[in-house]
Amino acid sequence: MGALAALGPFSVDTYFPSFPAIASHFGVSQLQVQSTLSLYLTALALMNLFHGALSDSFGRRRVILVSLVVYTLMALACPLAPSFGWLLGFRFVQGLAGGAGMIVGRAVIRDRFHGPTAHRFMAQVTLVSGFAPAIAPVLGGWLHVWFGWRGPFMFLGLMGTVILLACFFMLPESLPRESRQAFHPAPLTEGYWSLVRHPGFVALCLAVGLGGGGFLLYVATAPDMVLNVLSLSETQFAWLFAPLVVGLLSGSALTTRLAGRVPIRRVAAWGYGLMSLAVALNVLGNLVFRPRVPWAVAPLFIYTLGFSLFAPIGTLLALELFPHRRGMASSLQGFVQIILFAAISAFVAPVVYASGLKHALAMAVMLVLNCLAWRFFRLRHELRF
Repeated sequence: MGALAALGPFSVDTYFPSFPAIASHFGVSQLQVQSTLSLYLTALALMNLFHGALSDSFGRRRVILVSLVVYTLMALACPLAPSFGWLLGFRFVQGLAGGAGMIVGRAVIRDRFHGPTAHRFMAQVTLVSGFAPAIAPVLGGWLHVWFGWRGPFMFLGLMGTVILLACFFMLPESLPRESRQAFHPAPLTEGYWSLVRHPGFVALCLAVGLGGGGFLLYVATAPDMVLNVLSLSETQFAWLFAPLVVGLLSGSALTTRLAGRVPIRRVAAWGYGLMSLAVALNVLGNLVFRPRVPWAVAPLFIYTLGFSLFAPIGTLLALELFPHRRGMASSLQGFVQIILFAAISAFVAPVVYASGLKHALAMAVMLVLNCLAWRFFRLRHELRF
């Protein structure tokens, strides 16, 4: 489950250092290369609507295996793209398959575990997958140095192959046949409608998505942030991603220890306190100083530490609302999160380009919206486990 969850960050982050080379090779601008990310995320979000529903009908294991085959083939096709249009097409199809592991994986955890145990396992999966955003851009930088812009895509193909083999031999089916739902337009439509008209579920999806958006903005603009704002080189992406990942890993490890020992209301409050502190330091620092490492990236560690305390709680509470449609609930939850990331990449990223202060202010806006969504849920639902 950790490897499947890590596939997404690798798909997004590994080729960041190759943006200038891809632009040069195909004769396009770096902002046009950014569209390979936006299109991938859009496809990811669209298909995320169906991964969970498909797994509710045909089983978790089968959906994961088929999606990994498609993902791997498209990753290996990207280095062979004869034109930029073909590269966009390959990335789009890769995005259609890329989210199954994360979406269906959450349903697998919830199939097999309950209450504090599910909370702990969700945090452990985040802990394992949290290494990906730190490793991916650094590894991508060296792959670019050694093999050019094709190197990161070749690596993604290799990674997809390894995870496919691991799932084929090691991943059991967690959804019995008698618990599966019919894959038919009528019950699917009814199921999705019951989800989207549930205000608490929508609020939790927005809370988790907007909370993640506060730091994912930096992921979406990583080439600009590292190369232009922080004035670093193609092999120094770790300065940006290490604080993000260390915060996620630290928070996930802490959540693993707190699950079942501390009420989730208190854990969520701690998370929001840390995120608020990070936003305040980020805005103040960018108002007073010119963005430079290490101080300019220190607030990202604090923010992701707080977010990783809150995120498993929001995710599991959303799945708890629909115990008979966990796959579908996970799909819609993932859809909202990816759509928000795609919107951030497409619309917010160009606005904040080349400005550390604008990045900090955008993070503050997303945290405020996150708090409002969480407060809305809290006013209507009791927190359990």
